[in-house]
Amino acid sequence: MSKAILNIRFFARLREELGTESLELPAVPGQTVNDVLSELASRGGAWAQLKGTQPVMVAVNQAMAKHSTQVHAGDEVAFFPPVTGG
Repeated sequence: MSKAILNIRFFARLREELGTESLELPAVPGQTVNDVLSELASRGGAWAQLKGTQPVMVAVNQAMAKHSTQVHAGDEVAFFPPVTGG
């Protein structure tokens, strides 16, 4: 029996500022990306930036997603800062 978890990954400056590349969170039925962001931001410190004024982009199972996207046990949820071009 597999655990009901979400695999969370962080990229670019988020990985550096949070001091981790990945972690696991319990999956909750009906949970959205925004719920995951709120849970992580509630840790305070550098984590609070996930719900701050800077937008955070997200991919679920390697496909771009919205903050309203539902996530399910076994999903990979990746967060990264917006990419700026020049």
